[in-house]
Amino acid sequence: MPALNTISVDKLNRLIGVPQAPALIDVRTEEDFALSPSLIPGSLRRPHDKASQWAPEFGGRSAIVICHQGLKLGQGVAAWLRHSGIDADALEGGYEAWANAKLPLIKAAPIPQRDAQGRTVWVTRSRPKVDRIACPWLIRRFIDPSAVFLFVNPSDVPGVAERFNATPFDVEGVFWSHRGETCTFDTMLDEFGLSTEPLARLARIVRGADTSRMDLTPEAAGLLAVSLGLSRMYADDLEQLEAGMLVYDALYRWCRDATDETHNWHFAPKKKS
Repeated sequence: MPALNTISVDKLNRLIGVPQAPALIDVRTEEDFALSPSLIPGSLRRPHDKASQWAPEFGGRSAIVICHQGLKLGQGVAAWLRHSGIDADALEGGYEAWANAKLPLIKAAPIPQRDAQGRTVWVTRSRPKVDRIACPWLIRRFIDPSAVFLFVNPSDVPGVAERFNATPFDVEGVFWSHRGETCTFDTMLDEFGLSTEPLARLARIVRGADTSRMDLTPEAAGLLAVSLGLSRMYADDLEQLEAGMLVYDALYRWCRDATDETHNWHFAPKKKS
């Protein structure tokens, strides 16, 4: 049973990737991070000795603090956050316990440079359908919860990327795009090292819908239908993105928890009088 003001790795793992996930704050020292330059999905790096300065940015949210072994740094920062009115726990056993349990980690190196507010900024073509909603969902749920997405005219993507230090995705000729028969969602899973079975299952659905290969999985046709419907419902790309987040949240939970569940309508016929 976890100690007071801690959370177990198993319990935290169930919160990763869902909308209600707490803020995950990695406070490992630079030396420890250099030895293991990966992150628990969705976590943000913050210096432990400046907790009183950055604590307000997590106001109104619960938080989990991750240090190397779940000892003094994690406990101390969690205490600082509670002092600031934030519901905060430390990860029991810290990053080391998570890694030893072979739970998902993301590679830190491919994460784009952050802006002055600590956010990654991405740019892509306007009027998204499948990949350009799926990728932002993946980024916000597993890479950077505060990520910013700019939707612009296709011809303006390179210029906006340069002028606003944004990372282009799902356009031709850039790093974060289709590769062979796979789509940008697949590229992100591969580059960030997110190799969980639920995300691999979701990737097949996204790939089938995005590349018109409905033979990959039965769910692909349904995702394409919903995606095209959303694109007709919303003229504003950011509003469409917010609506699409719920779709991918539901699909992810199905991929993770409900693929074996079926649903049938059972009823008893009326007896003849």
